[in-house]
Amino acid sequence: MNTRTLLLIVALPVAMIFAASSFAGEKEDKIYPSDDPVVPHAKSDAKKEKEEKVQWSTVPAVVQKTITENAGGRKIEEIEKETETKAGKSITVYEAKVKNSDGKKIEIKVGEDGKLIKAEND
Repeated sequence: MNTRTLLLIVALPVAMIFAASSFAGEKEDKIYPSDDPVVPHAKSDAKKEKEEKVQWSTVPAVVQKTITENAGGRKIEEIEKETETKAGKSITVYEAKVKNSDGKKIEIKVGEDGKLIKAEND
């Protein structure tokens, strides 16, 4: 085996690994196709998310009621409004960060219709 062949056998795979790893971290800001941030798809198939912190007074009454019931008297530290657009439809979810007296945090997600989506420990 000559030096040129050996160089191609070693250098080509190394170059391919380097090229692949340089593209691995690139993705657009929160534009993911069908819940999979790894597989690239066209933007027309994608969903776009927008998150913003909101004041309690701007949260719909039905959402406030569900959050309060599931918080169980614990301190509500933060509320975010997450708006997702998928296939032309806008979906809004409210996410409350609640803290226990022992410091443990609970995340409560509620749809804009007031239905509980999930309540889990962080």
